[in-house]
Order: sequence, then structure tokens, then C-alpha cells
Amino acid sequence: MAVKRMTKADHPQSFGAFKPVGHVVVAMPDDARAAAASQALRAAGFEAEDILEYTAAEEDDEMDRMLRNAEANAVAGFGYEVSLMRRYQELAREGASWLIVYAPQDEQASKVAATVNAHGALMAEKYHRLVIEDLL
Repeated sequence: MAVKRMTKADHPQSFGAFKPVGHVVVAMPDDARAAAASQALRAAGFEAEDILEYTAAEEDDEMDRMLRNAEANAVAGFGYEVSLMRRYQELAREGASWLIVYAPQDEQASKVAATVNAHGALMAEKYHRLVIEDLL
């Protein structure tokens, strides 16, 4: 089963929790470094539609909305995905900017991790169907 590329209008969820299978979620220290990392990813072969950029305010708002929904769902409220969503919101409130990169293949995810790490990424998480892999 192929995974679908995420858009800003479509945030994949499982039991109310954020679950972008086939994507790497990256926290960057600020907008400038996120923009530089995004440009480097495009230079490394990723298409513009493979990379979603979020400011800290956008991510905080989105996580707030999704956390309210997830916490209302008894199953999702205890999952690791919800713990990560809380961490994402915490980092966003501290000013972190975000990249969500479509990278369904392991080689692509490795390329994302190396590229964003060179630009000071705070964290990078690859979403698989059953696990979430810490890349940094």
C-alpha cells in the first residue's frame, strides 16, 4: 500500500493522533534555518511539493487543534504519537519552525536527516506504519 503525500489541508491521523506515514517531521530552531534547510533539500533532489514548511505559530495552532481531538479519543490519548504532538507543540511555543518532508524510502529519509542536521535541526522523526523512528 503506497503512502500519500501530505498537504497543508490534509493532515493524516490515526485515532485522532497526527500520523504522517512516509514523512519526516523536522523541528528547526527558527524560520531562517528552516528556509535554508528547505532550499538544501530541494538542491538534494526533493521536489517543492515534497516539503511543507510551517512557522512556529502555524505548528502551535495545528498541534493545539489536533491535540484537542486526540485527547478526546480515549485510544489516542495514551499513545506515543500524542506524546510527540505535545513535544512538537512545546518546541513550536519556544519558536521552532517545522518541515514535513515526503520521504517514503529509507534512503530518502536518511538524506533528509543528513541535510537538516547540517542546518541545525532540533529533531527529525520518520513516520512508518507501525513505528516512529528518531533520525537525529
